[in-house]
Amino acid sequence: MFDLQIPPDPVAEPPPVVASAPAWDLTVGLISATVQLDQRNPDASTRRVGTGFLIDAPRPDGQPRTVLVTAHHVLNGMPGPDARIGWRYERPEGGWRFAPEPLTIRDAAGDPLWTRHPERDIAVMEVSAPPAFARAAIPLGWLADANALDAWQVGPGDELLTLGYPHGYSANTAGFPILRVGRVASWPLTPITAFPSFLLDFPVFPGNSGGPVFWTPSARKAPGALQPEHPFIAGVLVSEVRPGDDPLGIGIVAHANFVREAIALLDAPSGP
Repeated sequence: MFDLQIPPDPVAEPPPVVASAPAWDLTVGLISATVQLDQRNPDASTRRVGTGFLIDAPRPDGQPRTVLVTAHHVLNGMPGPDARIGWRYERPEGGWRFAPEPLTIRDAAGDPLWTRHPERDIAVMEVSAPPAFARAAIPLGWLADANALDAWQVGPGDELLTLGYPHGYSANTAGFPILRVGRVASWPLTPITAFPSFLLDFPVFPGNSGGPVFWTPSARKAPGALQPEHPFIAGVLVSEVRPGDDPLGIGIVAHANFVREAIALLDAPSGP
């Protein structure tokens, strides 16, 4: 997250028509499903910024549900009851508009409304998303499970893509996230019970936390390695390697299976 000077909010306009991104391309789909999260600090001149992305995770009875995924410390570092989630709308006449809306993250008693993975820096919460964002949410099945990286022969040197808002910056005034690439920088990656996170060689900045780390055919793999059957989300960017005050330009990624486990907790009984 990052304390950022807040620019003036855009002038209010009539609600525009919303368009969804192509569902067949995970890169475009993840861009469409990734959002900026922020909350104003008490001084009102700066804000805390993080990244989140949306997963289509139906309830056990089959009812549709859109789940926001981010790093736990992103939401936990926002003490107020309401954050903002950065929706984007396509204008009827062309172009896009950034239109953040309130997202209640704490109840009246100040308790979190999100669900935290009990051991990992991952948070999930159900959100009411505009129709285009609900359609753009990534299918739950595209989250890598505990065996996926082995099955698809993901290893050191392979490229993975990631999305986020480094230092609070977006790719444009419409609020789309910035797409970046890194290489897997650690070994072994599994079993995830022994290695719950892995390293990605790319510079990490405040605001990247909570962003998806994923693979599509545009990301290179080692020659001769098995090509995955479909694009997949490998994990969530949760931190950086920083010994003292010296950043190493290496990110720490929590495996996507822990996102699966956190979403399963949404349906777990809350009491006796």
